[in-house]
Amino acid sequence: MIEKIDDGVWKIKGESNCYYLDLPEKTIIDTGKRAERKLIEKALRSLVDLSQIKRVILTHFHFDHIGNVDLFRNATVYASAKEIQAFQQTPAYAILDERLVGEIQALPMTPIPRKMGPLEVIDCPGHTVGSIAIWHAEKKILFSGDTIFFKGVGRTDLPTSVPEEMHATVQRLLKFPYKTLCAGHEY
Repeated sequence: MIEKIDDGVWKIKGESNCYYLDLPEKTIIDTGKRAERKLIEKALRSLVDLSQIKRVILTHFHFDHIGNVDLFRNATVYASAKEIQAFQQTPAYAILDERLVGEIQALPMTPIPRKMGPLEVIDCPGHTVGSIAIWHAEKKILFSGDTIFFKGVGRTDLPTSVPEEMHATVQRLLKFPYKTLCAGHEY
């Protein structure tokens, strides 16, 4: 379930992937699906004390990426301003699971800055209106969320999707000289 990607970077494999970055501000990118909570929590605890996680970055708000965000009580939760706005306007459409809406609404969300230490934030409208990717230039790792997968691109037929922007987004991401693609899913 745990795969070391690079020094200080691990993937916790599930139906959707969660990434742990051992940076000065210990960081999680996406938190996985609620149904896999026990497995994700156990895997992460083998790497880090969860109380030490200071940042959670959400590539988008779908239930399979945001389902365990409440595990990180000492962390600031970041997402794009557009994703936060879409969630505030129509929470069930942004999450795609009405059971999680109340729990997520109770958590403070912070609009993500363009740069966070060695991480650069890239706007990726398409899969959702506020999808983002994270570029770790030092390690040449691209955390693509559900924009680019190993075998294709993310869906654009969901309530907050912006299909007309996906092609330009993918073209922009393909220009990054990544050596490792860390996608939201294994497909």
